[in-house]
Amino acid sequence: MTYQHLLWTEDAGVAEITLNRPEVLNSFNELMGQELLDALGRAADPSIRAVLLTGAGRAFCAGQDLAETQSPDGPVDFAEIVRLKYTPIVQAVRQLQKPVVCAVNGVAAGAGANLAFCCDFVVAAETASFIQAFAKIGLVPDTGGTFFLPRLVGLARSTELMMLADKLPAPKAQEIGLIYKAVPADQVMHTSRALARQLASQPTRAFGMIKQLLNASLTSDLATQLELEAELQGAAGRTADHAEGVAAFLAKRAPEFSGQ
Repeated sequence: MTYQHLLWTEDAGVAEITLNRPEVLNSFNELMGQELLDALGRAADPSIRAVLLTGAGRAFCAGQDLAETQSPDGPVDFAEIVRLKYTPIVQAVRQLQKPVVCAVNGVAAGAGANLAFCCDFVVAAETASFIQAFAKIGLVPDTGGTFFLPRLVGLARSTELMMLADKLPAPKAQEIGLIYKAVPADQVMHTSRALARQLASQPTRAFGMIKQLLNASLTSDLATQLELEAELQGAAGRTADHAEGVAAFLAKRAPEFSGQ
């Protein structure tokens, strides 16, 4: 697929996906949603061991392009937009069996904020901000926001963010445990790329299983989770990365993981 609204590069096992509609703060239209879903599917290739998601220009993503939702025939079907665009994207991020780093270079609003929060790591510029903008236009959070935010920061804080819809500066987001790290604006891409490359050089088969376990933990009971831990530990123990890790430990050398 040739992308009109995304940029794709590969380096050192990292696929870098850039939302590329800077003139509208990388807000989502239908085509960009289709392209991102395609790119996430492409990132499942075994040669890709980590993903870095970011935005071009001065924003990460301002959410839904509201110009696309205006119709002379009356209100659009927002349920269809969510089901066909945002739900599959969130599922693709969470089901991708490798780490996804999100580099937030500017504002992340609405669906853009919640897209960031469903990633495995969020590195944000200290000048960036997050906003649950939905209530400001009489809508409710989507793109997994009502699922992930209460689990990340609790019910009271999530209610505040969603109902008051105030901007949350990146340093405060780090302080309350909503993101991994806030860094100076001129370091956000360097820090994010270094993290993605570090992750890509590690036992990424195990990372995929860790992600599977974390996903399951959000809805599992204890007995189910313990059994899944046992099952995936068995699978991890049969990987080449495990064999290499043990061999490197015994030989007192640095391991060279292959992601196999």
